[in-house]
Amino acid sequence: MSSFEYPQDLRYLDTHEYVRLDGEIATIGITEFAVDQLGDVVFLELPEIGDALAKGETFGSIESVKAVEDLSSPVTGTVIERNEALIDSPEEVAEDPYAEGWLLKVRVNDPDEVNDGLTADEYRALVEGE
Repeated sequence: MSSFEYPQDLRYLDTHEYVRLDGEIATIGITEFAVDQLGDVVFLELPEIGDALAKGETFGSIESVKAVEDLSSPVTGTVIERNEALIDSPEEVAEDPYAEGWLLKVRVNDPDEVNDGLTADEYRALVEGE
């Protein structure tokens, strides 16, 4: 059995992004499971501050020694912050993907979009095949 964390306050996409909503600000990142599957992350491409994101559309990519994966947005909104520390040191996403390893902060157009994501239990069942 895995020892991955699935924080209950997050919503998840089946493409392994997560979103945490605080008022109208969504923090987006990738899950611990995704980091584990990728292996050593070597490059991260993120949108610029002020860029518009559309729910379900690609907003960047994460590259590891194994693969390059597109990143999908769980919400529609505008990028207000990006994790510059990860751009410089992308491998650090593995240290703590749910806290220091976040990717973007987005001012959401419709906070209810977050509810379309999977709950922690639904995501765990998806990735652990339960």
